Amino acid sequence: MSETDSQRFTVTAGERPQRLDHYLGLKLHGPSRAKIQRWIEAGRVLVNETPRRAAHKVRPGDQVTVCIPPPVKTALRPEAIPLEIVYEDDHLLIVNKPAGLVVHPAPGHDQGTLVNALLHHCGSLREVGGRERPGLVHRLDKETSGLLVVAKTEAAMRDLAAQFKHHTIERRYLAIAAGRFDRRQGEIALAIGRDRVHRKKFSARTSRPKASTTRYRVLEQFASAALVEAAPLTGRTHQIRVHFASLHHPLLGDALYGGPAIRRLAAQAAEAGPAITRQMLHAQSLGLRHPATGQMMRWEAPPPEDMAAVIAWLRQFDRVDKEKSSRYS
Repeated sequence: MSETDSQRFTVTAGERPQRLDHYLGLKLHGPSRAKIQRWIEAGRVLVNETPRRAAHKVRPGDQVTVCIPPPVKTALRPEAIPLEIVYEDDHLLIVNKPAGLVVHPAPGHDQGTLVNALLHHCGSLREVGGRERPGLVHRLDKETSGLLVVAKTEAAMRDLAAQFKHHTIERRYLAIAAGRFDRRQGEIALAIGRDRVHRKKFSARTSRPKASTTRYRVLEQFASAALVEAAPLTGRTHQIRVHFASLHHPLLGDALYGGPAIRRLAAQAAEAGPAITRQMLHAQSLGLRHPATGQMMRWEAPPPEDMAAVIAWLRQFDRVDKEKSSRYS
């Protein structure tokens, strides 16, 4: 689009007064509400030839003009990084992210990320969502593997973001947590935020706590650890890792939230074969309503080889006493 591209709307009789950004969100079917708000702040939206704020109420008879800026060229470079694409259509794609791959550029990681790979696979993502995180609706930690959804259009981005906001996205993680669980299932409700002292950590010791909830179910109990299914109802940074550490069941391989017990288990596993080089957390299943068709869709991804090897080692060398049940159903 050129700098002079613009659209004009007249608020018709019978339309109720509403916020300017809400009104344009209904009229413009491409850009997100956040993008519209940025245009308003930049003075690109006029009401009766006058710039207004996003909260300004438009009324019947008002003339609303939008000057649409050209797409911003991003410094992100496409890179031919292999992707395991589980599903793709014109609206979204589902990626099975390997452990060790950073999702989006950040200080120290301006290349070699999932975003660089996605831009190589689908260049049109440049114009979807934020400049540095095109197409990304959510993220996974660098050392967490598993399923992640990517929006290919602004409309899909808005719809998927709303599903995450209203907690209707179904996510199930597979985790290996240290210790013996007293309960086969439970719910962890703990408000967390960036730790006041250790700035790389998230915890309940924070100045800006945000409510977070994780439901869990023990699938298999071993002598020193457990295979657990975790379902986060919210999407806070490091949520599952922080929540299990708060129960004194940190995830195996988690150098940030683990402790001496985690290091001992890692050493024992290394002697027997499998190396635990990252937190044992895998986004195993993902369910959502398709943003275009409304159909409920679900995908599954089995744990990767490194995690499967640790599970096999626990089953063989870390069994509970025979008279006690090791499996939960």
